[in-house]
Amino acid sequence: MRATFVLGRIAGVRVGVHWSVLFIFGVIAFGLSQGRLPETYPGRAWAVYWVAGLCTAVIFFASLLAHELAHAVVARRNGVEVDDIVLWLLGGAARLKSEASSPGRELRIAGVGPLVSLLLGGLFTLATWLLDLASVSGIVVEMAAWLAGINVLLAVFNALPAAPLDGGRLLRAFLWWRTGDRLRATAGATAAGRVLGWLLVALGLFAFIRTGSFGGLWLSLIGWFLITAATAEGRQAQMRDVLAGVPVRDAMTPDPLTVPATTMVVGFLTDARYRYRHSAFPVTEDGAPVGLVTIDSARKVPQDEARAVTVRDVMVPLSQTTVAEPDSPLADLLPRMEPGAEHRVLVMDHGRLVGIVSLSDVSRTVTWLMNAARRRSGP
Repeated sequence: MRATFVLGRIAGVRVGVHWSVLFIFGVIAFGLSQGRLPETYPGRAWAVYWVAGLCTAVIFFASLLAHELAHAVVARRNGVEVDDIVLWLLGGAARLKSEASSPGRELRIAGVGPLVSLLLGGLFTLATWLLDLASVSGIVVEMAAWLAGINVLLAVFNALPAAPLDGGRLLRAFLWWRTGDRLRATAGATAAGRVLGWLLVALGLFAFIRTGSFGGLWLSLIGWFLITAATAEGRQAQMRDVLAGVPVRDAMTPDPLTVPATTMVVGFLTDARYRYRHSAFPVTEDGAPVGLVTIDSARKVPQDEARAVTVRDVMVPLSQTTVAEPDSPLADLLPRMEPGAEHRVLVMDHGRLVGIVSLSDVSRTVTWLMNAARRRSGP
C-alpha cells in the first residue's frame, strides 16, 4: 500500500496517507455528527455536531499513527529498518525493510502496537471521567468516551492471533520460538489469519442478511482483507525462504536503458529504443538517476502538449522510488515491492545506476531457484 501523499517525517520515519483514508474519515465524522452525538445530546446546532465529529476523527487517526509509530520506533531499536508508515482505509501499516532476526525481537515489535492502543484507551477513559467530573460539555465527554472505546477495541482486535494482525506476529514469534523454524511459524500464523478472515466474512454476511445492517458488510470487508493479506504474507514468506542468500544483483537487469530528463514526451514515445523493450525506464540528469518514467504516464499527456512537456514532468521522482544496493539481500527487498511499472526498483552502487528490478524479475529468479532445487533433489 503506497501513500497518495506524504505528510512528513516523525521520529525520522516518513508518514503518508492513502486516498482511502478520506472514506473512513468521512464515515466516522458522519456517523458521530449525524448519529451518536445528536442522539445522546439532542438540541445542539448542526455545526457543533460536525465540528465535534471532525475533531474526533482527526484524534482517532492520530491514535492510529501513534500505534504505528510505536511499531516503527521499537523496530529500529531492534535492528530493523523502517521504510514508512501509511494510513489507509482499514487503519495503518508500518512497512519494515526486513524481518526481525529473533523471536524475542519479533515479540517486542509486534506487541508494542496493541499496548500503545490499550494505553491510549486507558488515558481517554480517564479523560472521560475527569471531564464529566468537571461538568464539561456532554458532547466533549462523549467524544472522549468514543475515543476510549475505539482504542480499546483497536487493541483487542489487533491482538487476535491471526496474520497480518499484530496478534498474528505474536503467534508467529511464539511458534518460531517453539519450533526454531520461521517459515513454519509464518505458515501457522497465516493459516490462523485465513480462518479468522472467513469467520468474519460469514458473520458479516449473516448479520447483513438478518438485519440489513451496513456494519455486517463492513465486517465482511475486514474479513476479506484479512484473507487476502494473510495469503499474500504466506506466499511472500515462502519466496523469502527460497531467496535466502541471493543478492539483488542476481535478479536485476544490468545497465538499463535510461532517458535524459530533458527529453520531450513526444520524443520519448516515438523513439524506437523505448517503444518495445520495457514499460519503465530510469531518468537521468548529467548521468545521475533522478527518477523513473513509465510509458503509461507519458501516454496520458495530451498530444497537443507532448511537444512541450518533458520526461521530468511526468516521472516518479527518485525520492518516491524504491532504491536498493546490488549486494543487499533480495529477500529484504520483497516487502517494499509492488505490482506496476511505476514501482520498479532502481539498483544503485554509490550513487551510480547499475540495474533495475521488477516483480517479474524476482518471480523468474524464484522459478529458476525452485527448478534448480528440484533437479538437485531428483533421481
